[in-house]
Order: sequence, then C-alpha cells, then structure tokens
Amino acid sequence: MNRVVVTGMGVISPVGNDKETFWKNIKDGVCGIDRIHRFDDSRITVSLDAEVKDFNAKEYFPSVVEMRRSDLFTQYAIAASQEAVSDSGILESELDKNRFGVYIGSGIGGINTFITEHDKLTGKGPERVSPFFIPMMIGNMAAGAVAIRYGAMGPTLPVMTACATSTNTIGEAYRAVKHGYADAIIAGGTEAAINEFAMAGFENCQALSQSDNPAEGSIPFDARRGGFVMGEGAGIVIVEEYEHAVKRNAKIYAEIIGYGNTCDAYHITAPHPEGVGAINAIRAAKEEAGIENSDSEKVYINAHGTGTHLNDIMETKALKEVFGADAYKLHISSTKSMTGHMLGATGAVEVIASAEAVKNGIIPPTINYVEPDPECDLNYTPNKAVKADVEYALSSSLGFGGHNACVAIKKI
Repeated sequence: MNRVVVTGMGVISPVGNDKETFWKNIKDGVCGIDRIHRFDDSRITVSLDAEVKDFNAKEYFPSVVEMRRSDLFTQYAIAASQEAVSDSGILESELDKNRFGVYIGSGIGGINTFITEHDKLTGKGPERVSPFFIPMMIGNMAAGAVAIRYGAMGPTLPVMTACATSTNTIGEAYRAVKHGYADAIIAGGTEAAINEFAMAGFENCQALSQSDNPAEGSIPFDARRGGFVMGEGAGIVIVEEYEHAVKRNAKIYAEIIGYGNTCDAYHITAPHPEGVGAINAIRAAKEEAGIENSDSEKVYINAHGTGTHLNDIMETKALKEVFGADAYKLHISSTKSMTGHMLGATGAVEVIASAEAVKNGIIPPTINYVEPDPECDLNYTPNKAVKADVEYALSSSLGFGGHNACVAIKKI
C-alpha cells in the first residue's frame, strides 16, 4: 500500500480567502459570523450567516464570459483549487495527467443558478432560460471545471453526502492513491447556498440558530446552543502519493493515515441518538491510523460540532465510546464556531485546520463558549487556542441522511 500525504491547500472561507489568512484567523479566534448582508432577510426569522467576504471571481477566470457561465459554488472551487495547485507545485513537475484526478463535491450545488433561471421561466417564459442552466447547476460541475482547467484525466469522483461531502472526497481520494489508482488528486468541497430560498428551507426544518447576536450564533457544545449558522466557501487539498511527492521535493503538510465512512440508516436529518454511525466512522479511521487510546493526549479532534442540541451530545457520546476514559485527555474544538457550517465545504476546510494544527502544534479554539453543558463535558478548547504537541488529528463530519465520515492525519 502507498503512503498518502497532503502537499497543497487552498481555502475560500468566511474568515479568509487564502490558507494563511484562514489559519491565522482560526488560531486567533476570529469570528466570521455576522448579520445577513447577501439578501433582504426581512421575510425569514434567521438573522445570521457566515458569508465569504471580498471575493472577486474575476481574479480566477481568464474571461468574464467564462466566469458568468459558472455558478458561485464552482467559482469558489476554482479559486481554492488554484491556490492548492499553486501551493503544491505539482504542475511544475513530471506529472502523468492520466493519474491525476479530481474529487470535489458539493452538498447542494448550483442553487443560486436554479433560483435565477426559475425566475426567468416564471417571469419571461421558457425560451429565456439559459442554455447554460444545467451545466451551471448540477453538483458535479465544480469537479468537472477544475479537471478541465488542469487537464486532470485520472479518477474523478464528485461526492454528495450533505455535510459529510468533503470529508468523504478527501477520504476517497486517500483510498484511491493508497491503492494505486492515482498519483495525485485535487480533493475537497465547495458550497454557495446563502440565499433566501435555501435559508428558508433550513429554517423550516429547525436547523438554524435563531440568535441575532453573532457572538451567540454558532456556539458548539455550549448549553445555550440552538442550531447552526449557514456558511459558505471552499476547501481544497492536494492528496498525493508519498514517493511521488518526495521525488519532486514537495513540501508536505501532513500524512493521511485513516478513513471511516458509514451511515446511521436511521433518520433523514436527525443523528442516531446513540451515535452508532459516528462511532463506527471515527473508530474505523482511528484503527486504520493505528491510534491507541493511550495516545489521546497527542490527538486533536476537529469535531463536527454544529451547535445543534442533538449533534453535540451525540458526538460527545461517540468520542467517549471510541476513546473510553481517555476521551477526557483529547484536544477537541469546533472551528464552526468561527466559520459557521460550510455544508459540503466544511469537511475539507476542517481537514486543513487539522493539518495546520498538527504541523504547528496549536489547537484552534471553540470560541464564544460560555455556559458548559453537563452532557458535553470534554475538553473543547474554550475561547483561546492552546499550544500542544499533537501527533494526530481526527476530523469528523456528520451529514443529513445519516452520512458519517472521518479522516485521520499524522504529523510528518
């Protein structure tokens, strides 16, 4: 089996549009959550979101025409991929494009395009619907557009597993490289679903925080929590075979050493109350990685940590089940307290935060943590980053439909 490493990273997020800014703000506890500015929110009860700021798509496209023929979720993916590919230097080496793939997913896809073209249909008639409607809207197009840009003709697999999407894409990319199907894969996720339509849907299934205070919006593991805050953006990593990376003298951020992929098979939105699927996913990644319970002090957990009542209790139970009494020694945080919930992009962004944590020996905080919940009694790194010489990280994502994914990485 091949060893698999991360050699490039790119981020578009509510706390920074490049990996350096993102990591600085994450470790400094900067909150990317604010009042909704993207649209008039007077018809919905939700007041907060976590928007990408100062994004200029023109910087990433050779022409305005090409830019306008892509939905925002694809634009985010192109931007983050450009940074990751450049960061890795992989195109500057000998690279067999037939063994170079793209695994980029989206939980929702081109919903902004869907809304725009539906308005054209109802207001002006079917002849006014754009011929680019379908290729702009379908959820695989971010992966397709990135593959076209870089001539990546190897294994390409857009994944759609709701909030677990980009943890799955990175995990599946890891497996493809580990088993020899590719030398390198551009992997991650992207999402751009901040609009009245999507927010109303999430609001009506009672998933979103009703707070109007940014400091009380996304508060994972806090007793006051009441739902997640919608975020957006993209996270992309270059997943590469170790010897291939060494041969071209690539910098290496971390090694991927385990992956778990399960389903609750329980409910379309609620997690299994005993966390059976989450337990199995985390345990599978932990066991493949060779992490022992006695290693807990050296382990960082980037929790799914949505700030919903059911998730945070269940995830706490799951970690206790997997690590036993040693769960209390784990370093845990939810970076969603700063980024909001980036849906299909969140897993990849959190893998990037995890790679930076093990590389730099810094555990990012769970910010705005004020009131402990007796049912969530582990070490969630409240409010301020801490230095810790961690060797491993587990990044877990748990999605609607019962999808669970966990990626294990190691300091290198």
